[in-house]
Amino acid sequence: METIHLNQYELAKRWRMSQRTLERWRWQDIGPAYLKLGMRVVYRLEDIEAFERGGRHEPQAKAA
Repeated sequence: METIHLNQYELAKRWRMSQRTLERWRWQDIGPAYLKLGMRVVYRLEDIEAFERGGRHEPQAKAA
């Protein structure tokens, strides 16, 4: 199975957020894991999906 990578632009588009937000998250050491290959930053799709699962929140049903 081939590993799929997204660059910063592709991830920002996926999440409908600014690329600068992803840059700030990297600087603050938050957000999904990433690979730095020379001057290039890429995110593995499996790391993105794991981060998304970790942020999933299901509201609790309120008692009547």
